[in-house]
Amino acid sequence: MKDFTQGREWRQILDFALPMLLGNLFMQLYQFVDTAIVGRFVGKEALAAVGASTPVIFTTIALVVGMGVGASIVISQYFGMKQYLKVQATSDTLMIFLAGAAVVITLLGVFFSGEILRLMKLPEEIVPLAADYLEIYFGGSLFLFGFNSVSAVLRGVGDAKTPLYFLVISSVLNVGLDFLFIVGLDWGVPGAAWATVIAQGVAFVLAVLYVNKKHTLLKFNVINPKFDGGLFRQCLRMGLPSGFQQTFVAVGMMALMGVVNGFGTDVIAAYSAVNRIDTFVALPVMTFAAALTSFTGQNAGAGKWMRIRRGLRDTLWMSSGCVVVINVALILFGRAVLRIFTDDPAVLDVGYECLVVMNSTYVLFNLMFIINGMLRGAGATVFTMCITFVSLWLFRVPAAVFLSRIFGETGIWWAIPLGWGAGLAGSAIYFYSGRWKNKGVNRLQGSAEVPPAEEGL
Repeated sequence: MKDFTQGREWRQILDFALPMLLGNLFMQLYQFVDTAIVGRFVGKEALAAVGASTPVIFTTIALVVGMGVGASIVISQYFGMKQYLKVQATSDTLMIFLAGAAVVITLLGVFFSGEILRLMKLPEEIVPLAADYLEIYFGGSLFLFGFNSVSAVLRGVGDAKTPLYFLVISSVLNVGLDFLFIVGLDWGVPGAAWATVIAQGVAFVLAVLYVNKKHTLLKFNVINPKFDGGLFRQCLRMGLPSGFQQTFVAVGMMALMGVVNGFGTDVIAAYSAVNRIDTFVALPVMTFAAALTSFTGQNAGAGKWMRIRRGLRDTLWMSSGCVVVINVALILFGRAVLRIFTDDPAVLDVGYECLVVMNSTYVLFNLMFIINGMLRGAGATVFTMCITFVSLWLFRVPAAVFLSRIFGETGIWWAIPLGWGAGLAGSAIYFYSGRWKNKGVNRLQGSAEVPPAEEGL
């Protein structure tokens, strides 16, 4: 556990972010390997199928994962307030909710995958492959939600290192199973899904065993868990906006994928490969934002507003430095990176064009996401939900539809930074307004007091 209310801000955020960055790197690595092996050993149709499945997965689980984000914020703020019984009760409540949600998501995913893919106008020759992948993946929803919930609880109390160890084990296992199922046993696309589900299951079991043995404060009561309605409502207040925000992003991805699908298999395959590469570009941004969320949550609970401001400044510098290096490398060597997935010339041409457009404008995404990470930690989750909706549905998606009719698939790529720019403008304005300072759990308890020395933010 880590107390973020004391010490050098940049050092605490960096120390907390690095284990998460490594953990996220391993998590994305096995998804990257899934896609690369499928594209290399099965074909571009299979590559397109796995890529088209990603927005569906994201959309289906987004609202539930948002609850995990909300619970992590509540836990971090109660931890900052030294109310440890509330920390334990919130942890139990989250686990009960996510277990029930996993059952519902599994049923929906298994029985309606094909229909969802057809609604996205996926070419019919790709639908059976994508549906097979989704049905198996959703069959393992309990493992996915379970591990994410344990990770959220640990992050809320400042422990980012422990989930990393289990992710390393899971990632190595997933890569090995990919080669066994896809290359060795020739299972094709279903083999990639089975490898992921098994690896996630192992990570979840190991994480629960560790927490129950090492963390008495966070121990999961599997036999007789207790559900706290009041804390659940607080998690809803914090988590539902984050969940809706994730859902807006996910549905926006589906809508964008629907536009992409209209340009055929080559463009779908190229966009799928770029999306897998983009997960690595986004890793520093998303990791630093998550670290800043926990940092902000504890300091908001303690009423230390100037620490939050300094933490935001330091995080922006650190994340921007990482992103610029990655962006320049991909602009220079992007075509070589795309060859990991395919040698098809048409797919390479389209994919490289998309990479150049996105990476030349990535600074907009970086600034927007880091500011929103701070706002979420302070409890201003409703605002971040609204700004996400505006940037996606009033800017990116309409622009993709309009520009693609004029410039073809190139118009879709330019619609992405247009949405980032709109989101950044709204987030910056709200931050400087200072209205986010009264959005935390202490407001509900009537205990929000700003120390005189911390006023002026």
